[in-house]
Amino acid sequence: MTSTPLVPPFTAETAHKKVKAAQALWNTKDPEKIKDAYTPDSIWRNRDTFIQGHEGIVRFLQNKWTKEEEYRLRKELFCFTDNKIAVQFWYEYRHWQTRQWRRCYGLEDWTFAADGKMRKRQMSGNEIVISEEERWFKDGVDVDAVEIGEAHW
Repeated sequence: MTSTPLVPPFTAETAHKKVKAAQALWNTKDPEKIKDAYTPDSIWRNRDTFIQGHEGIVRFLQNKWTKEEEYRLRKELFCFTDNKIAVQFWYEYRHWQTRQWRRCYGLEDWTFAADGKMRKRQMSGNEIVISEEERWFKDGVDVDAVEIGEAHW
């Protein structure tokens, strides 16, 4: 039995699987693996930073995870169309200098090429400082098992 390819046009099932595959890939924190999920000429907007291509992606992610220690991410499907997916995400990390825990809340919109690789990624996010006790994604916790609701905002 073969699995359904995660390529456009997306269905609810394949869009959800694509989001969870991206979550798992980003949680590896391996820029060389991550870049391969994007087209060679992929363009990104990550807050106020604009990135293009595999080299830019790798550089950006290496820098990101130098400063964001113990990074853990959760993504959830927000909506989708034939070749686009929007996600809501949350991630936590410890800042490399201050050692303070932070959580980022945000949205991303993705556009895919016919082969299923992402050709455009736009991210908007806002961070807050959190205490150790406020963390959701502690060691040993499955990020998908955390109940995230309005009471947590």
